[in-house]
This record gives sequence, structure tokens and C-alpha cells, in this order.
Amino acid sequence: MSIIHACLRWVLGAFAPGTGRRPAGSRPGRPDPVRRPEVSRTAAPWLPDHRSPYGLDTPLDGSANAIVRPYLRENERERARQSRRLALVLAADAEAVA
Repeated sequence: MSIIHACLRWVLGAFAPGTGRRPAGSRPGRPDPVRRPEVSRTAAPWLPDHRSPYGLDTPLDGSANAIVRPYLRENERERARQSRRLALVLAADAEAVA
């Protein structure tokens, strides 16, 4: 047998999947049973009920909340700019037709 055949046999033996046969006398042992600790399925009595911030009864007041108000104000300004642009375009078109 040449060195190439010997190297190929060694590489295949090391990296190829096995044949599925086990050597005689080696039987796989049974795994030890795992005991899982008992876990309480109920919530602890001292925790408050979950309350979603999305289900508030009263709407948020934009003037009272400093985080919400700048976004609303910027949105209002952008809509006003768009309506002014549209008015200018329509006025320019009306002059061009007349």
C-alpha cells in the first residue's frame, strides 16, 4: 500500500462518519433521570396586576407632557408649510391660465 492510500485511509477514518457498529461489549448506559424542581405556576401574591400603558382611560395631554408636544408641534408646522406650498402652486396655475 502506498503512502497516499495510507494517508487517505487515516483521514477517512478520522473525519468520515462511523459505520454505525459499536465494539463488542460496549453498551450505552442508561442516562440518570433528571429531577426537575417543582415550580409554582401562580404569581406571587405581593406583585401588582400587570397594567398596560396603552389601555389608559384618559388620553394623554400634549401640553402637559414635554416629550410628546415637540413632535406634535413640528407635525403641525409641516402641515401648515405644505398647505402654503399648495396654495402658492394653485395661485401660480390660476395666473398662468388667466
